[in-house]
Amino acid sequence: MPNRRQFLRSTAGLAGAAALSGLLPAGTARAAGLTVGFIYVGPKDDFGYNQSHAEGAAAVKAMEGVTVVEEEQVPETVDVQKTMESMIGFDGATLVFPTSFGYFDPHILAVAPKYPEVRFEHCGGLWTPDKPKNVGSYFGYIGMGQYLNGIVAGHATKSKKIGFVAAKPIPQVLLNINSFLLGARAVDPSITCQVIFTGEWSLAVKEAEATNALADQGVDVVTCHVDGPKVVMETGAGRGMFLCGYHANQSALAPEKYLTGAEWNWAKVYGDMVKTTMAGGKIDNFVRGGLADGFIKMSPLGPAVSDKARAQFEATKAEILKGGFAAIKGPLKDNKGNVVATAGQAFVETDVALESMSYLVDGVIGSTS
Repeated sequence: MPNRRQFLRSTAGLAGAAALSGLLPAGTARAAGLTVGFIYVGPKDDFGYNQSHAEGAAAVKAMEGVTVVEEEQVPETVDVQKTMESMIGFDGATLVFPTSFGYFDPHILAVAPKYPEVRFEHCGGLWTPDKPKNVGSYFGYIGMGQYLNGIVAGHATKSKKIGFVAAKPIPQVLLNINSFLLGARAVDPSITCQVIFTGEWSLAVKEAEATNALADQGVDVVTCHVDGPKVVMETGAGRGMFLCGYHANQSALAPEKYLTGAEWNWAKVYGDMVKTTMAGGKIDNFVRGGLADGFIKMSPLGPAVSDKARAQFEATKAEILKGGFAAIKGPLKDNKGNVVATAGQAFVETDVALESMSYLVDGVIGSTS
């Protein structure tokens, strides 16, 4: 099959352009049933973000009447527009999952109006009524997973210093950082969290440098929000740090040091969306879910997790599963001294205000700028 990013530039791309306008050339093949496209910003085996989505796509592949087309390592540039258009015109995809955060604006928003019969589902973007109606946003309350990570980290740390390697200070990342620290402070309010931003979703050298820098500062438990946590996990284990995973299960990388991890369960999310589409239904434009909804899950607790930590972890998880749990609650200030939540005020996991988060809470050492 031609490279999708070359497709629209080729002679075949001219035929595809006709297909895109609804005028299929004679003899153009189309798979029976539903064709679904998945687009990843990195490799599908990155032990992280892209792998978690690819695992969801694999579950969709097993569904009867569904054809799945995929492309990995598509940058957050006009390249993703070309990939989306070739999946639609070349493969006949009518449901497309461009999974990376930076695909949404401007790329999905530029392509979607051209193809009103195609459904574009984006991970993490904040859909609002002014956006195209054939675009949807889905995400999970994985901050709750990082809160649980924080609880086991709080029990494991001896230095009272935990660390976070982060890509970019977008709201979802900031919520994860804050939740990790607040989970740890539910164990010991004196714990601090040092965060280092790399500036990129996937940059192995900077991820290794950041992890080593945290270790040099006395951090003894680390987690992350980057696309592929493998480097952070392996580097941290090499420095004797305990590990809390993210996106997928990284326990195989360092089984003795891995405490637990906040994982996505995209197999359920994608399976439900495909079933809805095949039944002729409409996916909501704004879809969210948490532990109770099966959108996220936790890695099994590792051998280094104490009985006391396990008990608090399980009790808190049970509270989260009931719904209405709030990690961000008052009295709480950010790390610049501004009031985030007054006494009695709480932002439950479903509060859409959390998706505009722009601050780091008190106790997080680092800056969003």
